[in-house]
Amino acid sequence: MINWATISLEDLAGYLSKELKKRGIDLILVGGACVTIYSRNQYQSYDLDFIVYEDMKEVKKALKELGFIEKGGYFQRLDCKWFVEFVSSPAAVGREIISEFEEIKVKTGVITMLRPEDSVKDRLASFFHWNDRQGLNQAIEICAEQNIDIKEIETWSISEGFEEKLTEFLGRLQKA
Repeated sequence: MINWATISLEDLAGYLSKELKKRGIDLILVGGACVTIYSRNQYQSYDLDFIVYEDMKEVKKALKELGFIEKGGYFQRLDCKWFVEFVSSPAAVGREIISEFEEIKVKTGVITMLRPEDSVKDRLASFFHWNDRQGLNQAIEICAEQNIDIKEIETWSISEGFEEKLTEFLGRLQKA
């Protein structure tokens, strides 16, 4: 039995992944919820962003069966503090299409989500393109809690054309 008032972000992601998979729908968790999980709650997202490749009509039907209502582009249960959104496919960071994902087992199911490195890239993309300092801080928080392949981050950043901002990230990371 799910206690919707107290369910954690991770457990909701696991539950939704399990329940939608039963209905033939695979979810990929992206965005801020990945940061929350990888930073061990140093950053707290209040929504779960998923990518699906299946028909959204089927997704909406499944969420309705689980008690979620659609409201202004997102889904919510009135007894749950988390929002659920679906972002455009494909899974990508910058110009890089993502084809490998992390699978994390939680008590309510298995979450398929961005790898830690791709979550760092996702946050850095917002810093690189829009000078989003919060994105930069979130990338550093992930690196502080996870074993990140920094060479992969450097290669991606250079391929995206952001060597100068990469230098700022690396300097901040070294101080953290």
